[in-house]
Amino acid sequence: MSEELIVPVYATGISAQLQKQRDHELGVGKHENAVKYLGQDFQRIQYECSQNGTLFTDDTFPPTAFSLGFKELGPNSQKVRGVKWVRPSQLMSNPQFIVDGATRTDICQGALGDCWLLAAIASLTLNDTLLHRVVPHGQSFQENYTGVFHFEIWQFGEWVDVVIDDLLPVKDGKLVFVHSASGNEFWSALLEKAYAKVNGSYEALSGGSTSEGFEDFTGGVTEWYELKKPPADLFNILIKALERGSLMGCSIDITSATDMEAVTFKKLVKGHAYSLTGAKEVNYRGQSMKLVRMRNPWGEVEWTGAWSDGSPEWNSVDPAQREELRIKMEDGEFWMSYDDFLREFSRLEICNLTPDSLKARKFRKWSTTLYDGSWRKGSTAGGCRNFPATFWVNPQFKIKLEEEDDDDDYGAERGCTFLLALMQKNRRKERRFGKDMETIGFAMYEVPREYVGQSAVHLKREFFLQNQSRARSEQFINLREVSTRHKLPPGEYIVVPSTFEPNVEGDFVLRLFSENKHGTEEMDDPITANLPTEEVLSESQLDEGFKKLFAQLAGADMEVSAQELQTILNKIIGKHKDLRTKGFSMESCRSMVNLMDKDGNGKLGMVEFNVLWNKIKHYLTVFRKFDIDKSGSMNAYEMRMAVESAGFKLSNPLHQLIITRYAEPDLAVDFDSFACCLIRLETMFRFFQGLDTDKDGVITFNLFTWLQLTMFA
Repeated sequence: MSEELIVPVYATGISAQLQKQRDHELGVGKHENAVKYLGQDFQRIQYECSQNGTLFTDDTFPPTAFSLGFKELGPNSQKVRGVKWVRPSQLMSNPQFIVDGATRTDICQGALGDCWLLAAIASLTLNDTLLHRVVPHGQSFQENYTGVFHFEIWQFGEWVDVVIDDLLPVKDGKLVFVHSASGNEFWSALLEKAYAKVNGSYEALSGGSTSEGFEDFTGGVTEWYELKKPPADLFNILIKALERGSLMGCSIDITSATDMEAVTFKKLVKGHAYSLTGAKEVNYRGQSMKLVRMRNPWGEVEWTGAWSDGSPEWNSVDPAQREELRIKMEDGEFWMSYDDFLREFSRLEICNLTPDSLKARKFRKWSTTLYDGSWRKGSTAGGCRNFPATFWVNPQFKIKLEEEDDDDDYGAERGCTFLLALMQKNRRKERRFGKDMETIGFAMYEVPREYVGQSAVHLKREFFLQNQSRARSEQFINLREVSTRHKLPPGEYIVVPSTFEPNVEGDFVLRLFSENKHGTEEMDDPITANLPTEEVLSESQLDEGFKKLFAQLAGADMEVSAQELQTILNKIIGKHKDLRTKGFSMESCRSMVNLMDKDGNGKLGMVEFNVLWNKIKHYLTVFRKFDIDKSGSMNAYEMRMAVESAGFKLSNPLHQLIITRYAEPDLAVDFDSFACCLIRLETMFRFFQGLDTDKDGVITFNLFTWLQLTMFA
């Protein structure tokens, strides 16, 4: 019995991608089955340390300057001098993980500009269920303590379980970064360390939007409100959001660099992330007064205006309600009137697990879909609509809006409400290498009538030249995520996510949240080949002129070896001065001989050479036709059109592989590489079609056949 092929999952990058897809289908990445970050298993590490009587030290995020940062907190920075990595048990005799439950006052900012993150953590403490999705129960410095802790963080569509040791940066006997007001509670400092780990370093957390932290602790989606133009029902939106455990942050815009963290006359900090932790209406002098409760992660600088901790307005509130609402002086938390809130703050961010509850009168969950995608130079990184020659090569996703919003939704306009969110991946982690957020956005188009109901289609350049978008992101912006709420009639639409400039590489997640039922799928060409019937002539049918030419080229044995083929092709190609080429390499010629060699002797006979010769002449015609700029080479977009003209329809990932395999560093494909690519494509399609005897698109082969195809094709 032949041995069936089993390809190990670690064999290639493609295998790894397929394995990840299989894992996703099995539910890996859901909260109850989180991905083990860097393959580290908390339970196993804790058990091994317990057995060995050792404390865990994490070599994947080592207690060194590397983990602190790369520039401001880099190894040679003045700021990191004197920093030591110390376990809480070395700092004090009785450290605690959580004391009397996690509260907002457990989070005080240290010497790192990550107030945006701390505002998100502070809001997280308002919902015990959400908190303990991120901070798993059962962790302690007393029971089963081995110096290892773990946290669950949402990252670009999946939950990851992040293991850390408890060595924390300390200077002059105090924690450098996040710490608790009480001093002996460490869950927030350890959570910050876990978040620093998945982002590459502590310094990578400097500067950001509270929504980023919100989403990574909930997997939710964020909406933004400009407070200079608030919706009329914003206070009710706040009440509903708080009731449903939504996380909220707000900030005051800065007008110049000198404004950053400047303190206003009434002690609000510009450019600083606050969390909104409460909203209440009180009876004040016979009238209803709307109040909001805010928290500054610094824990001490507080609003001094009306309704602040010691303000006289509280004297005119019912004593029982006053006692219920009044909070401790100088803990960073304070009340202010809703009107002052709108006047003083610039922007509000609300991260909702069920964002539709903000707009609909009855509670229901979003219908959601998530897609992973990537932009790659020369294949899927087409830039925005300003670049019509390449915009069409961007990834395309089809959305089918099936049900209009319910009649009792706000607003008279009929249609399907949905939220689109485009998020770029891993950009903080890449700051170490000088990279930052790319400028991203998306556009939506109605599917043309002839393609309705089809999934295997990738809309081409002409469509986008002739059709306007039906919706788009409000702007292209260099944030981790751009999200916009839309309402469109039922139907099918194409979403095209892109970077602003073409040839900018990156990975992304596209998320769709709709109030009612929808369908989504990635739009891509089917993998097909329209191959002509291969006419193989016998020697007697060959042209006499060709026979004489072959006799001159092949030599006495009347066979063409790989070395002879290289000499022949390079002599011919050298006469075509309009073609850019370094000549056919020995590897390419050996590959072509292997592909065309029907009798398996490692050389090409007259008939085999004739087939190859005709293919090369045909591909030269195609090459010249699609070398539109007459550069003598194919750019990646010309290559895509040429491949299709030659009869091959390929998916985006296959176009990416072609560019990776055959393009020069400037992404241009020379004629020799072009010819080898198309000959290889045609041969592999013919191999498959020959083995697919029942024409079901699936073949089964043993290890020997696999090696034949891959080693010698």
